[in-house]
Amino acid sequence: MTYNETARTARTPARRARSATLAALAVVGATLMGVIGCQSSASSPSSTAMSSPAASPSDSRHGNRPGALGEAGGVVSDGVTVFDGEVPAVANLDPDLLDALRRAAKEAADDEVTFFVNSGWRSPEYQDQLLREAVAKYGSKEEAARWVATADTSPHVSGNAIDVGQSDATAWLSGHGADHGLCQIYRNESWHYELRPEAIDQGCPPMYADPTQDPRMQR
Repeated sequence: MTYNETARTARTPARRARSATLAALAVVGATLMGVIGCQSSASSPSSTAMSSPAASPSDSRHGNRPGALGEAGGVVSDGVTVFDGEVPAVANLDPDLLDALRRAAKEAADDEVTFFVNSGWRSPEYQDQLLREAVAKYGSKEEAARWVATADTSPHVSGNAIDVGQSDATAWLSGHGADHGLCQIYRNESWHYELRPEAIDQGCPPMYADPTQDPRMQR
């Protein structure tokens, strides 16, 4: 064997070893890139997740149920009080009712009680929606009528009723509301108050068991 043949023979295993090493490194590199890519994909929110309605912060707002007409129709967000006159549910209340509520609220504030508004004025469309939801919830129009009136009869639609939020406020009104002409109307709705001016001198009238006993609801 010549010197050149000996050299070529000696180099061949070395070349094969280098080739094998390079191939192995390529496989390892590709694997690492795949892992990094998967991790990046898993940690980055997809466009579908970002646009999902479930991720919308507005869904957590009080009263913003699916299909609701929004604030313009009477939906009320968390934290609204009787002094938030820019909110339609408050602004569209009967002026005498709103005035009585604000006078009572100022007095209640001395006892560290705030009059939050769960619901006030409602558009007819919003009232109709609430009634449909009540029928679906309670299983019949008859049972739903114990909690939600029609748009034609609801005092919320006429701006003559308010649903007061939080138990400390309803407890305060139960004891002091009559002094301002504010009365609970239905025994099953401790949050529902309307203006009865005569209550200042005569006390609030007897409550109805629920709205189905109210003659106004029979129209």
